[in-house]
Amino acid sequence: MEPQQQARRNAVPQHVVDSAVIPQAADEAQDAEFRVSPRLEDWIGVIVMVLLVGITFANVVVRYFTDESFAWTEEFSVFLMIVLALVAGSAAVARDRNIRIEFFFERGSAARQRRLAILSALAVAVMFIALAVLGARITWDEYTFGETSPGIGVPSWWYSVWLPVLSAGIALRALALMARNVRALKALHAGKAAPAERAP
Repeated sequence: MEPQQQARRNAVPQHVVDSAVIPQAADEAQDAEFRVSPRLEDWIGVIVMVLLVGITFANVVVRYFTDESFAWTEEFSVFLMIVLALVAGSAAVARDRNIRIEFFFERGSAARQRRLAILSALAVAVMFIALAVLGARITWDEYTFGETSPGIGVPSWWYSVWLPVLSAGIALRALALMARNVRALKALHAGKAAPAERAP
């Protein structure tokens, strides 16, 4: 198992993310296979990060020179951080980079790995579908009762509406990942069946 993993890692250019070696060229090739590329989430994440840095920097400058701060910055920054976490989670699910216990995943046959990947993707999809439904109920309640945010008094549903939207996006990414693993599992079974049929 170890020589195969090392050969796979050495086959393409690599970069290091969070101490994990990720094949960069393989990721770029994989991104081209999606109907909706995960680069969409990447760009949204970049925009959110730029907004967070700009808002924080402006708040620090204003507080330094005036001893006051913008009332809306903390509230909006928390909202942007939640959006960033969900968008990054969507990209991770799409690229199959979500957290898992590799000790169990990498031990066993390729078919077993695919079955575990299918189970994992299904669990992610179920969880985020539930989160989307519950988030939609919360958003509807906030809209119905006219709740406003504590910081600047805007309607609370302006913030909460993105929870069901982004959760549904992650669920769709997880279902697409599950479908890819199901196809790969069928291809593995078909590849094993073909030599058996040719055997005398």
